[in-house]
Amino acid sequence: MTDRQVDKDTHKDSGADAYRVLARKYRPTTFAQLIGQDALVRTLTNAITSGRIAQGYMLTGVRGVGKTTTARLIARALNCIGPDGKGGPTPEPCGVCANCTAIAEDRHVDVLEMDAASRTGIDDIRELLDGVRYRPTSARYKIYIVDEVHMLSEKAFNALLKTLEEPPEHVKFIFATTEIRKVPVTVLSRCQRFDLRRIESADLHKLFAQISKTEGATVEEGALALIARAADGSARDGLSILDQAISQSAGKKVTETAVRDMLGLADRALVFDLFDAVMSGDVKKALDLLADQYAAGASPVVILQDLLELVHWLTRMKVAPDGANDPALAETERTRGVAMAGKLGMPVLTRSWQMLLKGLSEARAAPMPLQAVEMVLVRMAYAAELPSPADVIKSLESGGASARPSASAAAPSGGSNGGARAVARGSAMPSAEAVSQPTAQLAQTKPVELPAPQTFAAIVDLFADKREIVLADHLKRHVHLVRFDIGLIEFNPGKLAPKDLSGQVGKLLTQWTGQRWVVSVVNAAGAPTLHDQEMEQAKADPVVKSILEAFPGAIIETVRRADDT
Repeated sequence: MTDRQVDKDTHKDSGADAYRVLARKYRPTTFAQLIGQDALVRTLTNAITSGRIAQGYMLTGVRGVGKTTTARLIARALNCIGPDGKGGPTPEPCGVCANCTAIAEDRHVDVLEMDAASRTGIDDIRELLDGVRYRPTSARYKIYIVDEVHMLSEKAFNALLKTLEEPPEHVKFIFATTEIRKVPVTVLSRCQRFDLRRIESADLHKLFAQISKTEGATVEEGALALIARAADGSARDGLSILDQAISQSAGKKVTETAVRDMLGLADRALVFDLFDAVMSGDVKKALDLLADQYAAGASPVVILQDLLELVHWLTRMKVAPDGANDPALAETERTRGVAMAGKLGMPVLTRSWQMLLKGLSEARAAPMPLQAVEMVLVRMAYAAELPSPADVIKSLESGGASARPSASAAAPSGGSNGGARAVARGSAMPSAEAVSQPTAQLAQTKPVELPAPQTFAAIVDLFADKREIVLADHLKRHVHLVRFDIGLIEFNPGKLAPKDLSGQVGKLLTQWTGQRWVVSVVNAAGAPTLHDQEMEQAKADPVVKSILEAFPGAIIETVRRADDT
């Protein structure tokens, strides 16, 4: 690369340079070479330029995004003395002075690196802090770099607190961790925290292309895209994969197929074919495609991950169709993907996502991942033919006319010519034609019409039988009946009756009996409520009367039977 200096940590072996992996060879040597970390670079540059240098820095992020590299860059920036030996702290270290050279080669006596993953105890921290009181030997600052700081024990953290809060002016601490939540708040509050972001695939793609050109390797664009995607935001992971791919090609062109085979990935077009077969209910074709990809070296777990990624991308195309205009999209995604996203409904995609996510954990835990993935695909193929709950309810309400399945849609096809029913149907989701036979028979059954109640008391009993307990209680306690005929009810509601009581009662009676009922509110006095009538009848009972006489002031309450709830 023209704008990237090669790391100077070369080891000599019989007069020749020992081979260095790409991740070390192209380690950034200036803040400007850190890709994808603009906020961190801007903040550190301004802080060093203005002299606002903190006593502690906390660098956090996933593996391979540049935490340790940034720590070393900070150490070089603070201790750089310039080519003439008279410079001060600078965000652009010269790289040639004694301090910059020694730090780059990891041999500076005043820059101490400690791996907290292997040295976790309080004794290790005490040993490290013993030298804090002494001034640096040759550098401007004595810098302590602690990697994977979250691995320190509780006592080790406590031993560090006082020194970290009030260190000598010549001491700086730089911590790096991938598990920021495991670092005590007392430590975080004493440091300036910087969250290093995952590096975008486009930035990684550009970086790998530049390094490949510098190394004299020819790598296809598709291969670079695969490596950038497999890196998952980590420059180190991606460079390791690129290094392996170049070695595998033995000086020849690095092809997309070679990288795909090396990573155990399935071809993108084959992933679309597999998902298409599953959504079509063609189980045999889906299993054959899975077997072919497995025989070609694709990992069953990775195939499920590819299907998950595809479902996620299709879902995003449903909610944000403008994403299809992204120039970085491959032709397969631009054509087949957009068409598939338009034909599959959101319920189908969300259901597929949940089934794949559950199947992924099953495949990882299964002794035979291939068989676990096969079972996931079979479940998805059969579930793809099921209608959504909304479709079933709609078909039941319409009398089941649209819920009658065809003979070919009763189950997913096991033959090679199952067709693309679910995907190519042209509907936004599987239609009600795919309802199984028992469901269809239920849908074709018309609701049973009950005989019309002959009295108002029978109306109340009907509501209680239908588990409309609240309405039944209002009818019994707060309704003064004025007129009752079959299909007509007029009443005067009490103060506690709901305002829409008449509408609710009329609607439910019409639905249950199949006969139109008119329920209206009038201003006439009306008869006593059914509850009041029951109370009067109870008071007239000789036994109740004798009890009331024996216990003056006692009141009568109705008790609801257990089967009325």
